[in-house]
Amino acid sequence: MNTGETFYLVSRFGTAALAAFLAIVLWSRTRDIAWMLVVIAAISSYVDVLFSFLTRIGLVDEARFERFGLPLGRILISNLPFLFLCIALAIMIRRKRLR
Repeated sequence: MNTGETFYLVSRFGTAALAAFLAIVLWSRTRDIAWMLVVIAAISSYVDVLFSFLTRIGLVDEARFERFGLPLGRILISNLPFLFLCIALAIMIRRKRLR
């Protein structure tokens, strides 16, 4: 890894860790399902960054998660935060429409 790549990964890792920490703090204070899904999205985003970091330094072999030539592990982990966020936003939109 060159210096630019290292700085990119460390900056993503730091901001994702901060977001996950703040999400956990929020989780302990709310019982709203939409907000809980936003928290899970932030935590799964941290998992995505952590998986990328571990793959780049060679501790995780991405090829183990491939099926039929598709990187299923990478696809799942990368899209999971957005899936949770979409569900949370859909719940919030539905609540606003019913009023």
